Amino acid sequence: MLRSALMDDGLRQSGAAVDVAANLAAVQARIHTAGTAAGRPPDSVTLVAISKAHPQEKARAALMAGHRIFGENRVQEAMAKWPALREAYPEHELHMVGPLQTNKARDAVALFDVVETVDRPRLARALAREMDRSGRRPDCFIEINTGEEPQKAGVLPQDADAFIAACRDEYALPVVGLMCIPPLDQAPATHFALLAEIARRNGLDGLSMGMSADYEIAVRLGATHVRVGTAIFGERLPAGDPTAG
Repeated sequence: MLRSALMDDGLRQSGAAVDVAANLAAVQARIHTAGTAAGRPPDSVTLVAISKAHPQEKARAALMAGHRIFGENRVQEAMAKWPALREAYPEHELHMVGPLQTNKARDAVALFDVVETVDRPRLARALAREMDRSGRRPDCFIEINTGEEPQKAGVLPQDADAFIAACRDEYALPVVGLMCIPPLDQAPATHFALLAEIARRNGLDGLSMGMSADYEIAVRLGATHVRVGTAIFGERLPAGDPTAG
């Protein structure tokens, strides 16, 4: 089954008030149900609430509802939105889930707790230098372009093993897992299975896969992190890139 562009019409609210707390609870319940069906412990899946292109007020509503793990895809937007929120809620965790320019490595290491989109040697080197300089070492996921789509970032599957080894051995990055974004016009399960196999043979436990349209499938196939935005916060304006949804 191909992923639908629409997930849960009741959650995709444009122009109307969005009940962030209720949406969070609904997504968490579905994650729990999918995990239980797959024989997984309830705490084995981390929900990353993707607040990119949403105002600070929506992120604050999720924080007030008790959620603490968020994702942003632009360094500049995150720098404008999160310092004040971090002051009020210092225990939250912030993930970088969008393409990262090497000249933003310093800011990314300073602000983010996890970088999910390590995808090329130049970026790996820049992150390693900044981690050495600052002493901060955000966890890293390596992004795999499972669909081999030329317009998308990510390491090609055939190059994944060598790049993972370089990130560990040459750059000494704290690599904890892999991340992928399946093509919109293909069944995601095949891509999730491929990501899981690459992770297995490289001894990695972390699997960041699954968005608003397919996170339940991802949970059933072993995701440790799912990146959900629209199903929690409603429609984004303007539309962003496909890194998370």
